[in-house]
Amino acid sequence: MITLKRTNSSNKDFVGLVEQLDAYLKITDGDEHDFYNQYNAIENLKQVVIAYIDDKPVGCGAFKDFENNSVEIKRMFTSEKHRGKGIASLILNELEKWASELNYDSCILETGIRQIEAVEFYKKNSYNIIPNYGQYKGVKNSLCFIKNLENEKG
Repeated sequence: MITLKRTNSSNKDFVGLVEQLDAYLKITDGDEHDFYNQYNAIENLKQVVIAYIDDKPVGCGAFKDFENNSVEIKRMFTSEKHRGKGIASLILNELEKWASELNYDSCILETGIRQIEAVEFYKKNSYNIIPNYGQYKGVKNSLCFIKNLENEKG
């Protein structure tokens, strides 16, 4: 059974999952890893969701305040042996629900074009491609997305 926990970036399970994520991204980002990595600090993330199977952390995601009543989805990751089980969608849906509860209107995010599975995942979860924002403007290997949350409010 999969359980979700809302927490923050000081959670040791989150820190451990992010270490796995960073090791994975170091390989896929190649020479650009240092550029992307500078925007992935976790110290100030106050909204973190961790997925557990049998009390073992298997996935995570977070968001932080962005601008225009939007949050930026950060540090989405599912451990390799647990992929394809819908865990990432559960985490993302919980992050969207939490953002909606805090009266945010939309979620934005950036992923690399080399993360083909991630690009397909966000499209499947109703995220739409937008022009690259902020530090990703002009970065040809970045792809940015948005999802409006009006429909998420219950």
